[in-house]
Amino acid sequence: MVKSPEKKCLECGDKLVGRADKKFCSDPCRISYNNKLNSDETNYVRNVNNALRKNRRILTELNPTGKTVSVSRQKLLEKGFDFSYLTSLFTTKEGKIYKYCYEQGYLEMDRDYYLLVVKKDSL
Repeated sequence: MVKSPEKKCLECGDKLVGRADKKFCSDPCRISYNNKLNSDETNYVRNVNNALRKNRRILTELNPTGKTVSVSRQKLLEKGFDFSYLTSLFTTKEGKIYKYCYEQGYLEMDRDYYLLVVKKDSL
């Protein structure tokens, strides 16, 4: 009978006992290992997601009925809107570019005003 090599916990290095596919000796070791593995990108991803959610909340608050509404750039900035975060773009045949934060969108108009819209397929 061939003996398989002794397996060790990926986090602490202790000997593993039990199932053949076991990777960690305990839940705390598993959690600690995964937290270390994801820690570098976690803060960045969390900050981006928070900015996107905040932008969506602001757009929803300023356009509660989901109809087309006009709002000034200043009003958006006062509420904390960050124009550098969006989830998608839609370009019309005429070349107008709608920017979306999930289903909430806006189109830049003349004189620092934006037209707020909601994607039709999201209603």
